[in-house]
Amino acid sequence: MADALSHIDANGTADMVDVGGKAETERVAVAEGSVFMKPETLELIRSGNAKKGDVIGTARIAGIMAAKNTASLIPLCHPLMLTKVGVAITERDDGAGLRVEATVRLSGRTGVEMEALTAVSIACLTIYDMAKAADKGMEIGETRLLSKSGGKSGDWSRAASTGET
Repeated sequence: MADALSHIDANGTADMVDVGGKAETERVAVAEGSVFMKPETLELIRSGNAKKGDVIGTARIAGIMAAKNTASLIPLCHPLMLTKVGVAITERDDGAGLRVEATVRLSGRTGVEMEALTAVSIACLTIYDMAKAADKGMEIGETRLLSKSGGKSGDWSRAASTGET
């Protein structure tokens, strides 16, 4: 079973975790999400003809900015000195839209899972915003952590824990 909730104190009150006593380790998290859309919308984005401009480039920058600002968006997250944020946006293998993958890295005392998930979420929302004039029926989904490494709890991967590939 999972550990007790780390952001709840002995009285059941939300509390920021004290990471001061933790060892600094290299920590990496990878997350993904998808934006499902009509084939015509995907072609519009692929061709660079969306009314608002470069959908992929803008969404990539938005994801990077989001990771860097996670602590201002999610209560109790620590402000972190990230050493790398990478956001890759590709067409889904099934042709149903775009896949966003974010990799976040630092050397520090707390993990970067929330930063990776925030990067993916904001990149997906940016894709929706920039293409909604063409396709208001787009759907955002499958946002999830793929892997994390470093820290006291060690490494974890979705593929190893669930058998997913």
